[in-house]
Amino acid sequence: MGSGLLIALAYQLSAQSGPVDQALRATESPDTLRAAFTIRLVSDDAMREFRFDPRLDVSERWQLVASRGRDDDLDETALEWSQEPAPDGRLFPDDLRPSVGARVDVSDLGAAWRVRFRHHPSLNDTELDAWFAERVDAEAWLDPQSGRFMRLDYELPHPVRGPKGGRLTAFEQSYLLESDPNWGFSYVASYSLSMTAKGGFRTIERHYTATVTSIEIFFANPQAEADYEARRQSASGRGLAAR
Repeated sequence: MGSGLLIALAYQLSAQSGPVDQALRATESPDTLRAAFTIRLVSDDAMREFRFDPRLDVSERWQLVASRGRDDDLDETALEWSQEPAPDGRLFPDDLRPSVGARVDVSDLGAAWRVRFRHHPSLNDTELDAWFAERVDAEAWLDPQSGRFMRLDYELPHPVRGPKGGRLTAFEQSYLLESDPNWGFSYVASYSLSMTAKGGFRTIERHYTATVTSIEIFFANPQAEADYEARRQSASGRGLAAR
């Protein structure tokens, strides 16, 4: 057998146990977890960099720190994000478990697992999200050693008619995940979107990335941190007692 041949072991697993469950638990951060971060949004025509800190007054918490080029769609995306009650909530993929569902298809590639699943709409998804979920292929890359997801990918396998007319010919969406060293929770370190649609004798292309260039993760207040530590120590004690 040639050394260049890669054999992938494929099987179906429950998402409620083993490394998949461990990786999902790492995405389930408590509601009291917050983040101050710097985000760089880049499209084909422009770049915007913002700094967000929930500890500041509402009028000061979202600040533009760098800008280049012109892109009205990018500015609209940033404006909508800045007006959310908790913009840092987008960095925590805490609705991933219901989206993944009960069982997943796993390919063991040695250094990483490729986890394929049918995306199930969650309570946080919009009608458009639900429409996409029925049409895209979804997969995650998992490090079985650390028990953490490294990447989530959604891709349209073939062109489809859009929900409001026109035709969506290409769609790719990716999330790169990293793990906070203090608390161990996964967060979105980078997001990319690429799509092409046709309608009304026009071709519309959209490409942009959002990259977290700095981040500080903390609890909303000392009591929330103390409560979380107490729950974690209690769970750890139960785990030791069960051995």
